[in-house]
Amino acid sequence: MKAESVNQSVPPDPELAWRVLGLLNLFRLLVPIVLGIQFTLLPEQGGLGTVAPTIFTWSLGLIWIGGIGFIAMLKLRRPDLSLQAYVHACFDVTVIALLLAASGGSDSGLGLIFVLPIGAISLLLPQRHAAFIAGYAAVLVLSQETWLQLSSEGAFGDFPRAGLLGLLLLVVSARVAGIANRLRRSEAQVRQRDVDLANLAELSQFVVEKLRESVVVVDVEDRIRLINESARQILGVSGDMRGRLLGEVSPRLLYLLETWRNSVSRGEETTGTLIGADGAREIRPNFAPLGHRVPCPTIVFLQDLSEQTEQARQSKLAALGRLSASIAHEIRNPVGAMSHAAQLLAETPDRQVDDSRLIEIIRGNASRISEIVENVMQLSVGREVHAERMPLREWLDNFLAEGLGGGELPEGRVSLEQPEDDLEIQADPSQLRQVLRNLVENACHFGLGTADKRVELRSGRMAGSGRPFVEVLDRGPGVPEEQRERVFEPFFTTRHGGTGLGLFISRELAQGIGAMMTYEPRPGGGSVFRIVFADPSRWE
Repeated sequence: MKAESVNQSVPPDPELAWRVLGLLNLFRLLVPIVLGIQFTLLPEQGGLGTVAPTIFTWSLGLIWIGGIGFIAMLKLRRPDLSLQAYVHACFDVTVIALLLAASGGSDSGLGLIFVLPIGAISLLLPQRHAAFIAGYAAVLVLSQETWLQLSSEGAFGDFPRAGLLGLLLLVVSARVAGIANRLRRSEAQVRQRDVDLANLAELSQFVVEKLRESVVVVDVEDRIRLINESARQILGVSGDMRGRLLGEVSPRLLYLLETWRNSVSRGEETTGTLIGADGAREIRPNFAPLGHRVPCPTIVFLQDLSEQTEQARQSKLAALGRLSASIAHEIRNPVGAMSHAAQLLAETPDRQVDDSRLIEIIRGNASRISEIVENVMQLSVGREVHAERMPLREWLDNFLAEGLGGGELPEGRVSLEQPEDDLEIQADPSQLRQVLRNLVENACHFGLGTADKRVELRSGRMAGSGRPFVEVLDRGPGVPEEQRERVFEPFFTTRHGGTGLGLFISRELAQGIGAMMTYEPRPGGGSVFRIVFADPSRWE
């Protein structure tokens, strides 16, 4: 009961309550004008002011002056709402009773003016207070009728009419107060539900923000409605992204989303990945519709493939290790024989000068084959990495000089864009050399039939994370779009006679030294293979 009384004492909406008082005051300003015009121009009609014209005139003036004064009170909103409602109600009821008495009582019809202020106040005040105001009005109606009888200005038959008017005011008050109570309860329920929804929204936002999963919610217009911190880090954005177009944040993610929508409509399944903003993570988005409409909002889960890729890598390495172990004997014996024969030729006293050059090439390539076999064999068990911190510019100069001097790289085909002097990396030089050599040879092969046969080496730092990188660029035909997702798969090749292991081994070796290898088409035609090294700030 206590809670119910509290609810009844509070208006459904404070702003609405103040507007109701303002409209009541407007009524208070219009009534004197309308009644004054009728009293002045049509004095014989309606019986207005027939009993006491002076009281009628002064009452109209009092209503007008009161309306002007109430304007200031409403603007300042002082005193408070409840007290102002009482003052307004008592003032209106008293002055209307004077108008009624001055016009001959309830027979004049002015008693109906009571209905509006009584009904308005019953909306704003608790039921018992509204009933008090209505009772006060009924008493005034009977009092003015008694005064008229005593002053011989009224007829005895007007008492029943006055009684019915007072009863009408009580009924109006009770009915409006009942409606007001239901409105207050409904308003309280709506407010509580709003609070509950706001709490649930805050809780959902908190849970989503703290999820390890990266989540993005996109509406039908491809605008971001929700994104958590993990997803912001992957996409390389910060701050409140709500309302931003997804294409502005990640064109690749928007492309994958549209591809998924088209595939769902055709009953197909598609897969695709994107590279994180730091350039060192491969991300697979998973899409789920939010609803059954077409189109409908979509929730996107950004899955970091590092753990999944590592598990798949271990399985592939185990299979590759078993394969390499079975053929290692067959490969090493011929290579050993080649190396031994080259050594014998080198020791021949009457060899020609050109023979020395050929012998060095044989020995160098035999050593290289042995190194490749060793790397492949140790992929399955995890080769020990001897990481060194070294300047990238100096290492690339040495790599290019050794490759050209040993005949491993074609003369005049490889160009190096000088990197920054202070750019450093941390990697195993032997494994990095093999990775870069594989990429350069692959680029040289695919660029043979092009007008621009050069292979470019570039280096720098990733814009989002500052990670150092090395790129191998060519102007070959590139990889067809439908095959780009498979370019690093083992035994997958687009070259006739290739084994399909070169890029796979290169990527595995890169991951072994804490780097990531990615592929993307080169603008204007060709390919870009990028090696992104570990974050320098995490070396220690």
